[in-house]
Amino acid sequence: MSRAYLDHASTVPLRPAAREAMVAALTDLTGDPGRIHEEGMASRVALEQAREQVAALLGARSREVVFTSGATESIAAAVFGAAERATARGVVDADGRTNQVVTAVEHSAVRFDAERSGPVTVVPVDRHGRVDADEVLAAITPATAAVHVQWGNHEVGTVQPVEAVVAGCRERGVLVHVDAAQAAGRVPIAFDDLGADLLSVSGHKLGGPAGTGALLVRRGLRLAPLLLGGDQERARRAGLEPVAALVGLGAAAEEVARTGADEATRAAAQADRIRTAATELPGVTSYGDPAHRLPHLVCLGIDGVEPQGVLLGLDRAGVAAHSGSACATESLEP
Repeated sequence: MSRAYLDHASTVPLRPAAREAMVAALTDLTGDPGRIHEEGMASRVALEQAREQVAALLGARSREVVFTSGATESIAAAVFGAAERATARGVVDADGRTNQVVTAVEHSAVRFDAERSGPVTVVPVDRHGRVDADEVLAAITPATAAVHVQWGNHEVGTVQPVEAVVAGCRERGVLVHVDAAQAAGRVPIAFDDLGADLLSVSGHKLGGPAGTGALLVRRGLRLAPLLLGGDQERARRAGLEPVAALVGLGAAAEEVARTGADEATRAAAQADRIRTAATELPGVTSYGDPAHRLPHLVCLGIDGVEPQGVLLGLDRAGVAAHSGSACATESLEP
């Protein structure tokens, strides 16, 4: 029985182009990219090429790309750096704490890291999971270190009014971080044109290797690094870069830049077919904003039925799917 893998919202199978690039890098690249010998310089060239490939996909300058271990680390670095910057500038409340603004549908990595840094203001969303940009901006206080808004939701697929939120934050002089882990490669992203301060992406959501990602940092913005110990990534993220894995990420990004529009069109047509067929069944509801949504993600609810039974039935029928976000797999919370 052939199987249908429908869990790309969690992780995308490694693209052949990324695998080939990684195998070649594992075979040929042995040096530390921070060294000036021939082996080190070869690794440096490959690393910077990967950086340029990621930057090209996201409409950014290569120097704005900080490689990380994934979106979770990128988000943590954005939250930590914003809080440290605000504290150093005296952007604090009466108790000396910074505030961060998040929407109610942010990924748990955003929410948990923000809560650890100080008070958090949670902005509610409508019944489709979409936030009102004016409500986000109204939540900003004199102690706000950063506003966090995801580009597209990882469970229901709703796309947020990112442009309006970013523009409003820029007018108010408040840092804004965009979680684009689910959107990168699915919708056009032009970081420099958007005007956001920070943007996080995940390698394995693009068909690159797990354990890779990037935080885009607007040119001229200085943030304290989350990881200390070395001057890698222009002193913005310590630790020897996993060159072969990042070469794979670069290859995946280059392919997505070339084929992503066609992939998104095909995914949207497939998603519409699934959504239409499923909602013709009694008791099946489609979730997410019908007008503002990612092309590849379908979220369905079935009245009176726990999701685990449905997922096991689908799996026996050869269909891999999941309920909720991957990070909540072990949780019993709704």
